[in-house]
Amino acid sequence: MYATRFGKQFAASALALAVSWSVQAAGVTDDDLLNDQDTVDDVVTYGMGLQGQRYSPMNDLSTENVKQLQPVWAFSFGGEKQRGQESQPLVKDGVMYVSASYSRVYAIDAKTGEEIWQYDARLPDGIMPCCDVVNRGVALYGDKVIFGTLDAKLVALNKDTGKVVWIKKVADYQAGYSITAAPIIVKGKLITGVSGGEFGIVGKVEAYDPNTGEILWTRPTVEGHMGYVYKDGKKIENGISGGAPGKTWPGDMWKNGGAATWLGGTYDPETDSLFFGTGNPAPWNSHLRPGDNLFSSSRLAIDPDDGSIKWHFQTTPHDGWDYDGVNELVSFDLKENGKTIKAAATADRNGFMYVLNRENGDFIRGFPFVDKITWAKGLDENGRPIYTDNGRPGDPADMKGEKGKVVVAQPAFLGGKNWMPIAYNPNTELFYVPSNEWSMDIWNEPVSYKKGAAYLGAGFTIKPAHDDYIGVLRAMDPKTGKEVWRYENTAPLWGGVMTTAGNLVFTGTPEGYFKAFDAKTGKELYKFNTGTGIVGTPITWKMGGEQYVSITTGWGGAVPLWGGEVAKVVKDFNQGGTVWTFKLPNDNVASR
Repeated sequence: MYATRFGKQFAASALALAVSWSVQAAGVTDDDLLNDQDTVDDVVTYGMGLQGQRYSPMNDLSTENVKQLQPVWAFSFGGEKQRGQESQPLVKDGVMYVSASYSRVYAIDAKTGEEIWQYDARLPDGIMPCCDVVNRGVALYGDKVIFGTLDAKLVALNKDTGKVVWIKKVADYQAGYSITAAPIIVKGKLITGVSGGEFGIVGKVEAYDPNTGEILWTRPTVEGHMGYVYKDGKKIENGISGGAPGKTWPGDMWKNGGAATWLGGTYDPETDSLFFGTGNPAPWNSHLRPGDNLFSSSRLAIDPDDGSIKWHFQTTPHDGWDYDGVNELVSFDLKENGKTIKAAATADRNGFMYVLNRENGDFIRGFPFVDKITWAKGLDENGRPIYTDNGRPGDPADMKGEKGKVVVAQPAFLGGKNWMPIAYNPNTELFYVPSNEWSMDIWNEPVSYKKGAAYLGAGFTIKPAHDDYIGVLRAMDPKTGKEVWRYENTAPLWGGVMTTAGNLVFTGTPEGYFKAFDAKTGKELYKFNTGTGIVGTPITWKMGGEQYVSITTGWGGAVPLWGGEVAKVVKDFNQGGTVWTFKLPNDNVASR
């Protein structure tokens, strides 16, 4: 059902001989994963560290010399399978591992950009990804490269050859499930979430043995569903999520409650907690499901040993606007009033940024990171939204079953920030947030659940909030909630951010520019035209004593599919599929 394709005959190629020293190197260990944020010779985790700060301690590349950054190679994913390229590459022992649209994975010589091997998943007809055929990255462990597919499988490949080691079905793609996020490996366990919230699936977080693909535990993210652990081939009950069904859901609505964990997770070793966000409750028509609808639109702290939920924080109770709570929860040390707090921050789709105590989930503070929020007046002392009167789309029942009352809501459902990762710089103590300014007309419609069919009960039209820009890259202070600087971009920002000890912030734009900014002031210091829109996330590492920077490029994602009037802004952008890699010429590296 699956096949491995080689760009060249691996065993016979000169390229294989040239990189043989690296492919025979030791595999990725648990210590490698735990220390990824502190090492510079590789990038072995999605997030450049399990906590997801996307910060590099390297300062060879700095505000003084970044203007000298030059491309050294560009690798094409090739073929006709373009669409959105949202992947973050990984690098280990001189080899880059990167996924691409349509569930493809490549191994590339990180020095030359030449292909070592390529794997294509043979996807069945009828896959149902809501928001483009993207894949955001792979996991590395031992001698394996592991990733999720659009038909909701996990695939483990040999890192040296690309040959399949094992394949595991995670969920039924015909019910609307898929996997788009990079898995995370914690304490020898392979952890994955699932996509599919628009199809009335039940979100879950699951752990597998990365060596065999055997399931270890499962934790549903909708209240009322049983969690399990697996020991010696036996399935053992491990408690119902939320304690019992129907406490915050009416009737049987919890049975198809959504709450997809489609963006994957982060991990904090200090509290031994996995942090996963959950998506919208299903259906979008909130009048059909009165109540908070746990654990949708929430952040969950999960025990990596057995999948138990340690605490939760719900950003949008009884969500009626599709404000998924999946956005990454990034651990950091909050220093204020002479104390250091184990904190974590997240920039939510709903337009608020939250700072939480990552030990217990307590709310520390929250504040808008967008210019305007209409659905809520603010947050109360516990971080719960104070809803705006008449800010919720109307009930179709009030209109005798026809379209409900239309409301204007800001942000639009694509969010103040969507999937694209933020970054935290411990030197500036600022978060760098790719965000968008848009509103939507939204209304509710009658709907009923049918397996494999869209389960929305809503209609919408997205509009730009300003005439001259939609995207805004912001530097946010988690201590004050203030915006320190901003960069405005004509098209929506849909790519991730990275920051470095060289006082730099990197990101890309849909117009195709890879850019670098001063982390303290926001001054644009560098841009390079890649020729296609950027919705990927950059990385940096050191090889041969030189600092390299890479990013995947290729326009796509949710905006051209769901963007309404906003899609008109980006309709002429070219698709593509390339990994661009840059470095400084040797004589331009500052002495440090």
